[in-house]
Amino acid sequence: RKLGRATSHRTAMLRGLVTFLLENGKIETTVTRAKEVRALTEKMITIAKEDSLHNKRLVMAFVTKEDVTHKLFTEIAPKYADRGGYTRITKLGPRRGDAAEMAIIELI
Repeated sequence: RKLGRATSHRTAMLRGLVTFLLENGKIETTVTRAKEVRALTEKMITIAKEDSLHNKRLVMAFVTKEDVTHKLFTEIAPKYADRGGYTRITKLGPRRGDAAEMAIIELI
């Protein structure tokens, strides 16, 4: 999905949303953005399940905060060691201003 943005803008926006989701555990955004963030977040958690220097560098290349990367490797990934599917999207209904379909994406 292109989300109505240029490639660099879209990548920067998704990196920020993934970082914020891993930092706080829950964010509210539009449904289409949430679906994109879900895919990227699950990839980051899957990479972080194996604690190696290569994997840390892969995650640091995408996640914008070093402390969030540390939290991902020490707290989040070990919690999901024996399962797949790490996020949940809950639809909220239309946004008041422009009627965009809103959703909450959260770590399970």
